[in-house]
Amino acid sequence: MSIPQLSQEMIRQYATDKSWRRGKDYYDRDCIRQIYQRKELITAEVLGNNARPYQVTVGFEQDGLISANCNCPYDWGGYCKHIVAVLLTCLHEPNKIQFRPSLEQILDRLNEIQTQNLIQKLVADRPELLNDIERFADRIVPPVVVETKSNKSSRKVTVNSNAIRSQVRYILEDSVRHFEYGGEEDIASEEIYSLIQDAQMYTQQGDYGNAIAMLTAITDSCVENWDVVDEYGVDNGEVASQLSDVWCETILSADLEQGEKVDLQVNLEFWRNSWGEYFDLVGAALEQGWDYPPLKKVLQGNITSSGAWEGEAPYYADDLALIRLQILERQERIEEYLYLAEAEGQVILHLTMLVRLDRISEAMQAARKSMATKEEALAFSQCLVNQQNAQIEALAIAKQGLDLPGRSQYELAKWTSEIALELDNLITARDSKVKAFQASPNFADYLEVKKLAGENWTDIKQELLVTLETYDSWGAEEAKVNIYLYEGMVDKAIAVVDNFSFYGNNLVRKVMDAAIIANPDWAISNACKRAEAIINAGKAQYYDEAVEWLAKARNAFLASERKREWSDYRANLVTIHGRKRKFMGLMASLI
Repeated sequence: MSIPQLSQEMIRQYATDKSWRRGKDYYDRDCIRQIYQRKELITAEVLGNNARPYQVTVGFEQDGLISANCNCPYDWGGYCKHIVAVLLTCLHEPNKIQFRPSLEQILDRLNEIQTQNLIQKLVADRPELLNDIERFADRIVPPVVVETKSNKSSRKVTVNSNAIRSQVRYILEDSVRHFEYGGEEDIASEEIYSLIQDAQMYTQQGDYGNAIAMLTAITDSCVENWDVVDEYGVDNGEVASQLSDVWCETILSADLEQGEKVDLQVNLEFWRNSWGEYFDLVGAALEQGWDYPPLKKVLQGNITSSGAWEGEAPYYADDLALIRLQILERQERIEEYLYLAEAEGQVILHLTMLVRLDRISEAMQAARKSMATKEEALAFSQCLVNQQNAQIEALAIAKQGLDLPGRSQYELAKWTSEIALELDNLITARDSKVKAFQASPNFADYLEVKKLAGENWTDIKQELLVTLETYDSWGAEEAKVNIYLYEGMVDKAIAVVDNFSFYGNNLVRKVMDAAIIANPDWAISNACKRAEAIINAGKAQYYDEAVEWLAKARNAFLASERKREWSDYRANLVTIHGRKRKFMGLMASLI
């Protein structure tokens, strides 16, 4: 048997040098025991430092290896030494692999009673399996239906709240085991997010009884058990925030009766006492519902500067507004959506909804009144350009946005230029591209401006070069080097890279190639300085780079007709460093 596409090179590719060496040593010392193949799965035991062997599993398909796992605590990237040893055995000694029946074949031999006895025996030996079995059973077999009744109606609850509480607790405890085995990342939050999303799905399907039961179980268990991961630095903020948002959506979507509100209020007080302000949003949703007087006025179109609040809006006002808008949209209460978005300053949501309704003229009027930032202008323009026959309006909004405050000048100017080009408005395309370059100079935009400038290029070029001279943000050196070399301004490019200290800088190489003809003295001096810094320090791992620099120095010597000087310089290097065998071997090709 051979695993498809398995090779020594592939094994080395997925292991660190240390894991590869130690895994090969394990293989050479024959530390692999009981290596079995069951269909597409290989299992093996590897003798190691512990009394019990390590358990390795390897999964593969027809086109190659798909997974390799080991229960050792190794967590530093790639395959551990035990996996390496097993894979080397599969590659070089496939005759050691014993073929065994698959799990399906084994279970097919057992009747129902024998299967139950088998599971009970396994759980007796390994009690931790019980949690996994319970979680699996809850997913495939609905628990007994429990009904919660109120004065007006009843909500059917089919989720198993106790199972969910146990599942959350198990997730948190499993996270602790992960940390104790050397893991560093938070693995609990992502799994709890998945449970919260399941509860949100119930809400969006209108199944509020199950949504509330599930959210209550998740929140209770998180609040009660989070201390087990808190000491490992796992912050509860993200989980609490997600819970808060989904609770808020559920409360505002469901037609809660008074008894349900009271029950939730009791729980909320406990959660607030434990996790603090994270549940302020939930409290506001529960207290206000849709009957909050300022909100009711807004939904009727009575919009004031106070928005949907009495007095100053709280810190969570935007979050609450976004959740309300999501519900209004889902319930197709579009006019109320527009009123609330306008009142709460959700400019983009307000404008884009008008565009979706094909109310372009109204959207343009609202934009001129409410649009306040470059970011809003960019988002609205991008929405308009996707609307049929609204490209001219999209360009007008983009141009208006260029004069607004914000941090998206480059993105907006580039976008404006692209729309203008599509509309054959070459002057606006050129002027917007100039503004994009001024916001963030780069070689590609420089060439685009030149193409658009036509006979005005000489004047515009000077303007761009002035901008480039004073530009000092991230990426400035690359932009300057590329543009200066393109314009033949080699000395300007040299000034940019002259003091770069690290050995292998690609910009230095690019400038030096140009300077070999334009300024050979600088090329020789700079290349020799960089090479000698490596050679004198005895950095053998960088000798190949040193020889690359010396090759450029040689080219500059020869280009300036100073072959004798190069020969003397090379001879001097050989005299001084002749005992450095690796360096001398590399220098042999550099005549």
